Amino acid sequence: MRRFFIWSALAALIGLILAGGGYWAYWNYYARFQPVVIATHQAEIQRLLDEASWLSGGGGGEPLYIIGYRDSAAMQRYERDEVPKLRAAGVEARIIVFARADREGLAQSTAAERATVAELWLTRDWSLYQRWTATPTSAWSAAGIPAADGNLARAAVVEAGRAFVSRLTVALKSEGLGTGYPLIVWRDREGFMKACACNDSRSWAFIRDDLNAPDRVTSPGSGEPVPMAPGVAPESLPYPTLPPLAAAADEAPAATPTPAPVAPRAPPQATQQDDATFF
Repeated sequence: MRRFFIWSALAALIGLILAGGGYWAYWNYYARFQPVVIATHQAEIQRLLDEASWLSGGGGGEPLYIIGYRDSAAMQRYERDEVPKLRAAGVEARIIVFARADREGLAQSTAAERATVAELWLTRDWSLYQRWTATPTSAWSAAGIPAADGNLARAAVVEAGRAFVSRLTVALKSEGLGTGYPLIVWRDREGFMKACACNDSRSWAFIRDDLNAPDRVTSPGSGEPVPMAPGVAPESLPYPTLPPLAAAADEAPAATPTPAPVAPRAPPQATQQDDATFF
């Protein structure tokens, strides 16, 4: 009996370890990358998104909001890799940028960045955003853009962007979402509002699934193979007519064979029926 209790306790311990390990694996590799469904602050979050100065390259479909700052590497990767897939599914990506506030006495943004953010919030100029993101941060001087520092109105615009992010973060945190950029907010096919702190690319697939976006988009001229149409066998493809091979320089041209003479064929004998027809 004692041995039975020992083995039972050991089996129970092993079962608990396996269950704990399975739950940890599920959470670590899958559950923690899932988006959060917004249940209680939908109206507040939607109002904040509508009042913000978002940027868009067009599309006019279902909106998806991408919130982040200029030096966010994850945001740059998401725009480069995922936005074309979303556009292919009829989704309009709306981008909201902000300049981070100083942290513990250290500046988190540059004067050129603050000037550009203020200009984008005031003008919503998509071409300016494209030029800005296509230029390395060290080379961007915001030439021709009014400075935000020392300008009361433009400095207030920069602070308004920071206040927007702060209020949005508080609302999302109360829904159980952690902090991470880019913050992405969208509505799925059933109309439920969802949000994701998508700084890890393993969370991006959930957004594509919600919006029926493809996993790959092949751009013209990319050099990738085009899939063959179904029902077409490789043997049925047209092949070009190749020119005859030229003879080698040291080889004499082959003699053209002379056709054998053909004896003339005797004219057919006229029949009585033919004569009758003739006359």
